[in-house]
Order: sequence, then C-alpha cells, then structure tokens
Amino acid sequence: MSDPVGDVIGDYRAFAERQRDRLLMRGIDISPCELSHLAFRVPEWEQYVHVRTLLERHAVSNNENVWNGRPISLIVPAEPLEVLDGKVVPLIELIPPVHQRVYRMGLEHLGVVVGAGFDDFVEAHKPVLTGQQFQGPHSRPDPVYILFEDFTHVKFYRLSLRASVELDAGPFRDGFHHVDDWVPQQLVTATGPNPLPR
Repeated sequence: MSDPVGDVIGDYRAFAERQRDRLLMRGIDISPCELSHLAFRVPEWEQYVHVRTLLERHAVSNNENVWNGRPISLIVPAEPLEVLDGKVVPLIELIPPVHQRVYRMGLEHLGVVVGAGFDDFVEAHKPVLTGQQFQGPHSRPDPVYILFEDFTHVKFYRLSLRASVELDAGPFRDGFHHVDDWVPQQLVTATGPNPLPR
C-alpha cells in the first residue's frame, strides 16, 4: 500500500510502536490516550525546506510559526496517519535547526494527549519522567517528557499541540503559510562563524 508520508519521514508506525512499548516497560499505558503529533527534526535548513515541500504535497495545511528563534511547521496531513492499531496522528511537527541540545534527527518524538487527568498523571509517573519543557507563557501547562537512550522522546500534554497553539494564536488557517523573510541562523563561536584555528 502506498504511503507517501512514510516515504518522506520513515516508518512512523514502527516508531510509534517502539515508543509505546518503551512506555509500557516504565508502567505507562497510552492505549486510552489520543495522540497529538509526531515530530521530525532535520539537521540543515535546506533539508527543512525540502522536507516541508514534500510533506505539503500530501497535506491540507501548514501553519508555520516562529518558536525558539526559528520557524517550525505544523503540517496537517490530507489523510491522518494511522498507528498503534487504529490511533490517528493528526499533525506533523517539522523542526529545523538550530537545535538547543542533542536530539535525534528524523522521527524524534511522539506527542500524547493525557487530557484532564494531566496533573494526576504527572504525580503518578514522576519517578519515570525525565522533565518538563517550558514552552512559553501561554502553554497550558508545559508538557512533561521521557527521554530515551537514543535521544528520542515521548511528550505528554493536557491538550494537543494543535489545540494549545490555537488557544494562543487562533484557529489554523487553510492552505500553506510560511514565515516570510526568514534568514537561517548560523552557529557563531567566540572567534566568529569560521572554524577554530588549529
């Protein structure tokens, strides 16, 4: 069966299954939960633009916005991605550099919606949670996450990523909206953008 999104981002079904199984080993069963999104990271700006273009061919919208100093695409697939025996992934988060720390490139995290029981979930699973991610003044609340040994994550939300963004910025617009006049960031060392002398 043809899977054009999988051709771009890889085997997202196997990724979701691996993350689910790792959670089960830590005592977390996500089978009652909805899924928020899949995140895909790329190491270079040019690759971001290329992957964005490929994914938009199989999407109904992209509401790109600036977060943490660079654009991030929030892509709504034309056909929601089906994983984990019928669960639906309604959104792909495409993340370009500059990344704040070491992350796995490619499929990097699965977003899970815990819902109204978020606070109880956090309290019950504190021993296996890695941390909480600050996502700005309008985050409701900031997601918690588990970091695995391969630098992939599962992030847990009260509301889906899309719902959280829409509460802050209004409903997603139809079509494809990119950040205008974006200049990719460059990493600069104390000696400038050139390699350090040997």
